[in-house]
Amino acid sequence: MLSRLTPKHYAESVFQVDVKLLQAKQIQGLIIDIDNTLVEWDKKYASDAVKAWLQKLQEIGFSICLVSNNTEDRVVVFNEALKLPAIHRARKPRRDPFRKAMKIMGTTPETTAVIGDQLFTDVLGGNRLGLFTVLVVPLEGREFWWTTLVRKVERHVLKAVLENYHSNK
Repeated sequence: MLSRLTPKHYAESVFQVDVKLLQAKQIQGLIIDIDNTLVEWDKKYASDAVKAWLQKLQEIGFSICLVSNNTEDRVVVFNEALKLPAIHRARKPRRDPFRKAMKIMGTTPETTAVIGDQLFTDVLGGNRLGLFTVLVVPLEGREFWWTTLVRKVERHVLKAVLENYHSNK
């Protein structure tokens, strides 16, 4: 089970994700979480820095699909300026939203990466399909009550997961 929770890459933030590594792995599509990955849970819109980062990824050839467990209203409002393909109420770690995102982007499991802040949704969901998973440190700030509860469990598992990650590098 530990291997299903271990990301292939770990970064302090989305801005620290090793894009050259993704390119070397032949990654073409990026499934990216929104809340606490791109912006704090209670922020409605992407910052200029996030917009620029997403734009740069597209300019160098990556397809992007936002995949969130949050509501349609939340995802639509967040995505107004970005105009990216997006999936709301994804119910990650279920496989279906990841498959749907790959279909939208025209990618395969071998050419798709997932970038997110949670082990039990983003990493587990991506690993279940053999995607290249990237765990980022969650952004500081308020969180949905359920996420706060899950984070307490995640903290206990994260230490073992990161040891496993570093031993597999």
